[in-house]
Amino acid sequence: MVNAIIFDLGDVFLNKDGDAKRAAFAELGLHDWNDDLEKLEKKLETGKIDEEGFLKGIQPFTNNASLEQIKEAWNLGIADFPLYRLEFLQKLAANYRLFLLSNTDPIHIEKFEQEAGASFYSDFYQCFEKIYFSHEIGYRKPDGEAYEHLINNHDIQPKRVLFVDDKKFNTDAAESLGFRVWNLQVGEEDVVDLFDKKIIEPDEV
Repeated sequence: MVNAIIFDLGDVFLNKDGDAKRAAFAELGLHDWNDDLEKLEKKLETGKIDEEGFLKGIQPFTNNASLEQIKEAWNLGIADFPLYRLEFLQKLAANYRLFLLSNTDPIHIEKFEQEAGASFYSDFYQCFEKIYFSHEIGYRKPDGEAYEHLINNHDIQPKRVLFVDDKKFNTDAAESLGFRVWNLQVGEEDVVDLFDKKIIEPDEV
């Protein structure tokens, strides 16, 4: 029986817009997110570099774009957070232990909080027993340390926990550790379909 649920943030609750981000970077002269930039992003998401270091690291790959232009392009990847998902989560919190485990960075979290407003993001955060952002804990999915960090800090049994994420490599890693998983298909499924899709039953507590 499931008594806890671990959720991802991006494209589970908070919509993302990769096309808008890619288009904005293309206008700045950056057309390919190469291995060097991927490594830079990982450093940001695991707290190894700060915002300025990240933006300056991208700069040489652009047509002399300013740090502000780069930050703006980066933040176009963050879209809206529908209210109905928050309302669903609030109801869910009455019956399950909830956790958030997100690969993210301080730039995107700042953007989300500014756009959502203090009342909304506070209500969202309060649904969770604990929130784990990769840039704060120093690990990101699908690395085992990210999941183990959560497990070791809470009295939970993976076999009684549902892990929800839109990336299959993240749910595969969680499943290998004994979690029940839902690899949510963006554009085809919504987190509020949790019970309709029989991922878990409403009374499975």
